[in-house]
Amino acid sequence: MKNIDWQFYLTLVYFLWFTMIAVLLVMEKRNPSKTLAWLMVLAAFPVVGFLFYLMFGQKYRKHRRLQSKTLPEEFSQALHMHAARHVKRTDELAAGTTNQKKWMRLLFANSHSPITENNRIELYADSKQAFASILSALRQAQSHIHLEYYILKNDQIGTEVQKILIEKARQGVHVRVIYDGIGSRKLKPSYIKNLQQAGVQITSFLPVYFPWLTSRINFRNHRKLIVIDGKIGFTGGLNIGDEYLGKGPLGHWQDTHIRLEGESVYYLQLIFLRDWYVAYNEYISEAEYFPQQDSFGKIPIQIAASGPDSDWEAIWQAHFSMFASARRKIYIVTPYLIPDESILMGLKTSALSGLDVRIILPAKPDYYIVHLATRSYFEELLRAGVRIYEYQNGFIHAKTIAVDGEAASVGTANLDVRSFQYNFEVNALIYEPAVVSQLEQIMQQHMADSREITLDDYLANRKIISKFLESSARLLSPLL
Repeated sequence: MKNIDWQFYLTLVYFLWFTMIAVLLVMEKRNPSKTLAWLMVLAAFPVVGFLFYLMFGQKYRKHRRLQSKTLPEEFSQALHMHAARHVKRTDELAAGTTNQKKWMRLLFANSHSPITENNRIELYADSKQAFASILSALRQAQSHIHLEYYILKNDQIGTEVQKILIEKARQGVHVRVIYDGIGSRKLKPSYIKNLQQAGVQITSFLPVYFPWLTSRINFRNHRKLIVIDGKIGFTGGLNIGDEYLGKGPLGHWQDTHIRLEGESVYYLQLIFLRDWYVAYNEYISEAEYFPQQDSFGKIPIQIAASGPDSDWEAIWQAHFSMFASARRKIYIVTPYLIPDESILMGLKTSALSGLDVRIILPAKPDYYIVHLATRSYFEELLRAGVRIYEYQNGFIHAKTIAVDGEAASVGTANLDVRSFQYNFEVNALIYEPAVVSQLEQIMQQHMADSREITLDDYLANRKIISKFLESSARLLSPLL
């Protein structure tokens, strides 16, 4: 019996396997940098790379799976009609700067989000104040509570929320809860069971039964929103967990959250009802969920939603347009900075053009490889004139942007590829100068609590091992 040339057959199997995966990647029409990154990972680490690809990279079934769960167009139009009958303008404001009108038209075109102006907004830069407002509003609910979070924990604040939801459900308030299958994977079954026994409808968004063997880990619901009685809404960076109150290993937690009242709440409601259909397969169409709003004055706000099921990357496009159109200054706070080439070029071009571009980031990492990838962009941004600040007073998790005193973005999307392309996100675009000024003041306080990173300091303190690790993480940045 002849000896079998195992090396030859293993090489052949590896070649055929790699060719098959390469064809799949090419057929998916990804961004070339992502395709090359995946090919490098798969070539260097055949087994581990393949498992990693199954967990984070598969895309070929995305559209079919998500489209099968998308709210039918006739239902979506009906919900829009409920909201539109109370909204005074559905495209753009007659007044406003040229840039404001441009951004308004963009969001109306790419996410069917009309401009609303009968609004009131409260901005929270203190987590305790934000949670106090949330808990108070929940206790006052009379008709319904819609709550949707990426992370929901059964710790102290999570239990306090649970008690209120149970109490309100027993009072006859319709309570519906969506939590993400990955972000809330540690949520105890008993927590869910207690809610259900009280009459709360609770469900996981795209549940992941085998998280290490499925691509659904890519398509996560990163939204954080609450709608109470169709009249009060909350969104921003805070999830429901004790660490968001500074009780976790990162210490003090700095975040930004907003409370909305008025017409803008209709569109938080619409987002929730669409997601509820996806997660719970129940279509809710009653007009009572879109009640007549009180009069609050004129604060122009658009609610932008984006996700893997969207025709356009609405929030990504909005931020790119803001960076490209800015004339004086761009202030950004984000916990993760992994921009694609368009966002990176927009920031560098703006800084090189003489604009005041500032980015505030955490000094402490919560995800080390993401932190390394973020720092890999420092040198080119600093050379272009971007000012970078590392927050020293704990961990900063806010996702906010202020441009020229004309517009602000507050919501759930980080300035990274995952938020823009793979996650379900929601942001509020605010066009009221007084609110933008308030947000800028908050950002300036963050800068005072930060250490500015200069190019000289960065290059002087950058060791060879740090450079290697950052460069290696940068190679994986299209996958993070």
